[in-house]
Amino acid sequence: MADESTRPFELTDEIRRKFNAVSTATLAGQMQRRGMRNSFLNGLKPLKSGQRLLGYAHTLRYVPRREDFEKRSSGPNAQRRAVESIEPEEVLIVEARGEPDAGTIGDIFTMRLLKRGGTGFITDGALRDTPAIAEIDVPVYHLSSHAATLGRLHTPLDHQIPIVCAGVTVFPGDIIVGDGEGAVVIPALLAEEVANDAHAQELQEEWAIERVADGESSIGVFPIAKERRPEFEAWLANRPD
Repeated sequence: MADESTRPFELTDEIRRKFNAVSTATLAGQMQRRGMRNSFLNGLKPLKSGQRLLGYAHTLRYVPRREDFEKRSSGPNAQRRAVESIEPEEVLIVEARGEPDAGTIGDIFTMRLLKRGGTGFITDGALRDTPAIAEIDVPVYHLSSHAATLGRLHTPLDHQIPIVCAGVTVFPGDIIVGDGEGAVVIPALLAEEVANDAHAQELQEEWAIERVADGESSIGVFPIAKERRPEFEAWLANRPD
């Protein structure tokens, strides 16, 4: 299993259920309420419609290509070391400096990630072998597609260190949640309270949208006014699980 230093929080079945039931919009809003305005991975798109992602961040950093470093180094590079050390429920997330013009992973390494139990791949750069990766059962978020290998622009430098991906600081072990809109990074030590509050928020919004769909004004139902709270609580008590 991953070293304890990269798993400051362990997901429980209940917290998994809650994260998988809420939108990234709700989670980003919860983060903003806590004064953290930069949690949504900016500009990245899901590879497949309707995909969901949940897992622990396993970080990988690329720097601009440095030929002398590559000539001096020996053994597997940081990309291969990262892929070959992925643990179950980890999401490989890459800092590629927003470069759209060189791939950061291809289909073979993506398949290896899946077979090691990884639950997703995220890059603020490009995918290579995009059509083949789309056939692999793993959620992916990316900036672009490009046929060139990473060596055109990147040197894989290190993994399991703090990185910046799509404008968001990511630490190893952070919780990443993705849906059809994008992906959000949740600091590990905030994960439980954010999951609980996001789930509670979406129940309130479910009640509110039912009221509005029935023709009511949004006033008093979104947010819920004090005098409407008993009505919401009764609805919640009778709501099927």
